[in-house]
Amino acid sequence: MSDRFLAGRTALVTGSTSGIGLAIAEALGAAGARVVVNGLGSAEQIEAALAAVRAAGAEDAWLEAADLSDPAAIEAMMQRLGERGAVDIVVNCAGVQHTAPIGEMPAATWDKLIAINLSAAFHTMRLALPGMVARGFGRVVNIASVHGLVASVNKSPYVASKFGLVGLSKVAALECAGAGSRDSGGVTVNCVCPGWVETPLIEPQIAARAAEHGGDRDAGVRALLAEKQPSGRMSLPSDIAATVLFLCRREAHNLTGAAVPVDGGWTSQ
Repeated sequence: MSDRFLAGRTALVTGSTSGIGLAIAEALGAAGARVVVNGLGSAEQIEAALAAVRAAGAEDAWLEAADLSDPAAIEAMMQRLGERGAVDIVVNCAGVQHTAPIGEMPAATWDKLIAINLSAAFHTMRLALPGMVARGFGRVVNIASVHGLVASVNKSPYVASKFGLVGLSKVAALECAGAGSRDSGGVTVNCVCPGWVETPLIEPQIAARAAEHGGDRDAGVRALLAEKQPSGRMSLPSDIAATVLFLCRREAHNLTGAAVPVDGGWTSQ
């Protein structure tokens, strides 16, 4: 499935300057899309991300540095994108995390996580979906989490935001289900729910567990995953990107309202 089936399409990927979001942006670019990158980072990191998306094969790639905690900034971004043409694909990948018991969770942290992890997706969807419905084609893929399906302690705003994202996606999927046709591809809204994914962010945790096993990295990964993820192995960002890419295919026109776990069996327990 390496054909350029998204040639002529425009995709917005939030949180795409690194990690899973960047892998998704590269995959969409390799399929021929014009890719709008959104996210944080130094000027060098952002330029490297754009270069990677272009090198993957994107027809074009540019940065939209909207602050996703600000609805007005999101609205301005979507207006600018609309002036450049239709937005065919929206992947909401931006997310933040903070761990603490509920009684110790700062109220401002709750507000920030809900704003970025959930409300930002609502705003991109409310502004993009009407146009998708009118054209008969559109894809929204929200990167939720295994924590949109099951809970863990000390993650109240994160879990709440991800459960909310799954529910929001199901509502939008129902509202858009009749748009378009099999030939046009229809309008679908889905969530991808990753478990453990091998990104630089979790390398310190892997290293700490590996040190407990004589420096054996694989043993460290298995130890880290033992409690939750039965497969004992992590996904790569490119694995998540491949799942997103399939959801963007015309053949996925009837796959909507789903919360697809990529979690090594975590939520099957």
